[in-house]
Amino acid sequence: MPALAAAQFNPPVQQWAYGGCSPSTCQTGWYSGPAVADIDNDNALEIVWGSYDVVALSISGSVDWRGSNGQRVWPAIAVADFDVASAGLESAVGRGGNQLTLYSASGAVLWTRSPFAGGEVRSLAAADIDGNGDLEIVVGRASSGGTLQVSVYEHDGTLRPGWPARRAGEPGNGAGMYNENLAIGDLDGDGQSEIYAPTDTHYITALHPNGDQLLASTAYGLSGGLPKTWSQVGVHVDQAADLQGFADCGTQHRPNFANAAPAIADMDGNGTLELIVPGDVYNCAIGDPAGDLYYLPWILKRNRTRWSNASVDWTVIPAPGQSGAPLIQGQFATIEDAVVNAVPADLDGDGQREILMQSYDGKLHAWWLDKTEKHSWPYVIPGTGFRFGAEPAVADLDGDGHAEVIFTTWPQKGGNAVGKLIILSYQGVLLTSVDLPAPRGGNWNGGLAAPTLVQLDADPNWEAVIGTSQSGVVVYELQGSANTRLRWGTSRGSLLRNGQPASTDAVFRNGFE
Repeated sequence: MPALAAAQFNPPVQQWAYGGCSPSTCQTGWYSGPAVADIDNDNALEIVWGSYDVVALSISGSVDWRGSNGQRVWPAIAVADFDVASAGLESAVGRGGNQLTLYSASGAVLWTRSPFAGGEVRSLAAADIDGNGDLEIVVGRASSGGTLQVSVYEHDGTLRPGWPARRAGEPGNGAGMYNENLAIGDLDGDGQSEIYAPTDTHYITALHPNGDQLLASTAYGLSGGLPKTWSQVGVHVDQAADLQGFADCGTQHRPNFANAAPAIADMDGNGTLELIVPGDVYNCAIGDPAGDLYYLPWILKRNRTRWSNASVDWTVIPAPGQSGAPLIQGQFATIEDAVVNAVPADLDGDGQREILMQSYDGKLHAWWLDKTEKHSWPYVIPGTGFRFGAEPAVADLDGDGHAEVIFTTWPQKGGNAVGKLIILSYQGVLLTSVDLPAPRGGNWNGGLAAPTLVQLDADPNWEAVIGTSQSGVVVYELQGSANTRLRWGTSRGSLLRNGQPASTDAVFRNGFE
C-alpha cells in the first residue's frame, strides 16, 4: 500500500514564494493561516494573509493592497461578507496591542477596536451566533486575568450587549487564551450558537450569544441552588475527579488549556455536534509547565458531560500511548513553541471522524474513535535538532475515498534551516515532501499555520497556499490532485475560523463551500 500510494504523488511544485515580502526581507509570519477568496467580486481569487502587515495578493503573488501595522497577526484572518450592504468580502484581523480591525475588500480600514483592557488578540472567529443572518466577530484575550476573556462585535464595530464575558462577579474560573482558543457552534440545535473558550486553566468558558454562561449537567452538582456553569466544572484526566470537583494532585492529573484550539464536529455521523478540546496534561503537584506530561483530546457534549455512543466510551479519554512530554518549551531563541489545534476529519472514509493534533512532543497524532492511534500514527516530524508540525489540512487528493494529510513544519532556528511541506497517507505514511523556501532576512524558515487548499488557477490540480515565517506567502501545486475532496481545507476549518469544517467533502473553489 505505501509504495503504491507514494508512486501516485510526486513532490509538490513551487509556483511562487515571498508573496508580500520586500526584495531584501520578509516580515516574520506567525500562526496565521492564509485565506483565499474572491474578495472584490472580480471573478478572480485573492490571497489574504497577515504577518504584521495584512496583504491581499493576486494569484500570481503581486500585492493588491497592504494594511501596514507594527503589531503581529497571530490568529488566522476571518474573511466573509460581514457587511452585506457593501460590495465584496471583509477581513477581520486580530493583532498584538489589543487590536481588532476590519478591512474592506479594497484594504480600507473600516474600523479598529481595543476589545480588552490590554493583551494580544490571539483568538478570533466569526459566526452568526444568534441566527439573525448577520455575522459576528468573536475574540479572546491573551493576557492574565480571571474574567472578561471573550468579547463579541457586530459587523459595524458595535460591541454586542452583554460582552465582554465571563463578567466580573460571576461564578467560575478562567484566564488568558494564548492560541486560537475558540470554537463556535450550535450543539443543542436551538438555532443559536454557543461560544466555547478553553483558557489558561483546566476550565472551559462556555457562553450564550448574550454573554451569559452555559449551565452544566447537574451530575457535577449545584451552586447556589442552580446547576454549575461550565467554568465551575474543572476538566481532569479521570471523570471521577470531574465529579468530585478537584484532583488529588500527584495521582490525579488535569489539563491546561492555554494553547488549546478546540473544534466542533459530528464525530460519528449521527447528526449531533460534539466539542473536541485538546489539553496539556500535567501533574498539578509539580505545576505547569514543569509538570507537563502529554497532550490528549477530550470530547464533550452540550451539557459538559463526556461523550460516548453505543460503540465507544469517551468518558475515559485515550491512554497516553505514544503521546509524549514536551521536547522543549518557551525557549524562543531556539525554536518557536508548538501549539495544539484539534482537527476532526474522516481519514479512512468510514463516515466517522478521527482527531488529528500536532503536539509539543514533535509528533502529529491521529486518534480513531476507539481511542487508538492506528497504522503508522503518530508521525514523527523529521529533521535534525528540534522540529515541530503545524495544524494539518485534510483532503482526499486523488478521489480514492481515503484522505491525505497535508501540513508544514518548522525547524530549530539558525543555519538557514527550513521546514517542509509534507503529505501523508491516511495511515500516517509519508507520501512525499518538499523543503520550504530559504529565509529572506532571517536565519530559518518554516510554516507555523495550516495550509489553505484551493484550486487557485485554471489547471485541474489544486494548490497549497502557505503563510511562512521568513518567506512570506508560498504557493505549491499539488500533483495528481484534480479530484480533490476537502475534509478540513484551511486553518480552523473554514474562513470563519470557528473550529468547524466548512462542509464535509466541500469543493473549495472560491474560499467557501
